Amino acid sequence: MGKGRLRGAVMASVVVCVTLLSLVFAGVPARAQTAFDRPGGDYFSTPVTSGDPEDCALLCERDRRCRSWSFSYPDIDGAAAVCWLKNTVPARVPGSCCISGVRGAGVIEPRVEGVETSIDRPGGDLRNFELKDGESVEACKAACTADNKCRAFTYARPGYTGREARCFLKKEIKPPRRKAGFTSGVVR
Repeated sequence: MGKGRLRGAVMASVVVCVTLLSLVFAGVPARAQTAFDRPGGDYFSTPVTSGDPEDCALLCERDRRCRSWSFSYPDIDGAAAVCWLKNTVPARVPGSCCISGVRGAGVIEPRVEGVETSIDRPGGDLRNFELKDGESVEACKAACTADNKCRAFTYARPGYTGREARCFLKKEIKPPRRKAGFTSGVVR
């Protein structure tokens, strides 16, 4: 086989592979990106009284101009969560303040073993306390693990139950309930 024919066969194989991969990934749903912001391209913003990023994704779906969105959690100064609709798809940048996505993305919570994202387990409290600035769900889980009476925990992000993040240690395992801004887990 000559060099020209070999090169043509390789190029044809590459085109076929790229085409097949694009068809495979076309069926995979787009996902919102937790802990990322997409600064710029804003044409509309509105408070999200529910504090739920899914409401922001839905708002984008219902607006023909919207190509992407960013949801910022309530801040520690008492300001509400905000949904930012964008007429472009700006590059994403890391930011624990936010969740962002493109139109059609919806919100798919990350799955981490032993941690239930956007879940509250109301009731059965052993005790609760404010977390120090910078402490997160890991500190709450560690506090529960260290206390033999604690069977489960719920972590509330800053702005959802007060100015600071709050940790609820549970003496009883109560049924989970979907609630934005909360993370729970069963330890024992």
